[in-house]
Amino acid sequence: MDEYRAEVKELRIGLTIRELRQKQRMTLQDLSQVTELSKPLLSQIENDQVIPPLATLLRISKALKVPLQTFFEEEDNTQKCLVVRAGESNRMNRRPSHGGAPQPYFYHSLAYGKKHKHMEPFLVEFDPAQTEQSQPVRHTGEEFFYIIEGRVELKHGAETYILEAGDSVYWDSNEPHSLKALGNEIARGIAVLYTRN
Repeated sequence: MDEYRAEVKELRIGLTIRELRQKQRMTLQDLSQVTELSKPLLSQIENDQVIPPLATLLRISKALKVPLQTFFEEEDNTQKCLVVRAGESNRMNRRPSHGGAPQPYFYHSLAYGKKHKHMEPFLVEFDPAQTEQSQPVRHTGEEFFYIIEGRVELKHGAETYILEAGDSVYWDSNEPHSLKALGNEIARGIAVLYTRN
């Protein structure tokens, strides 16, 4: 739990959300209405008690009119090339063991800190033990996903695709879509999001 809290604080996603919200003179109630997320959940996120799943973070970024990348940048980072070494897991986002709805995945930013990027790459892990399926989401932009291991079900619009290790898929994010693991093994993949504001 202490390790999780340290990771949450290091990401500073909650603080960034609060600063952006206050800068735009929005109350928690305003943000709740625009995102259709509950005030208690938004408060937990802002207080770094809960790290939002990507779909939730996308709703918040859209409401605050900032790109998703804003939450994975560092103010003073002007590197033109960023290397993330194997085993560097301090940017990992894990589901909290209590509070908030369980999510069927967690993610690790593969370009945390890089400013002014147009894509957001993640290592995503899907937990098949979580049977709750995330609601389909839609947002502007495009996504690419490469399956490293396991099996994943992608629902995109009216279509359903079963993806296995070595498969890749590129889709229009404007269509409703959702991903979940199939079978009993954790599935892993690389996701790259491009979101236009």
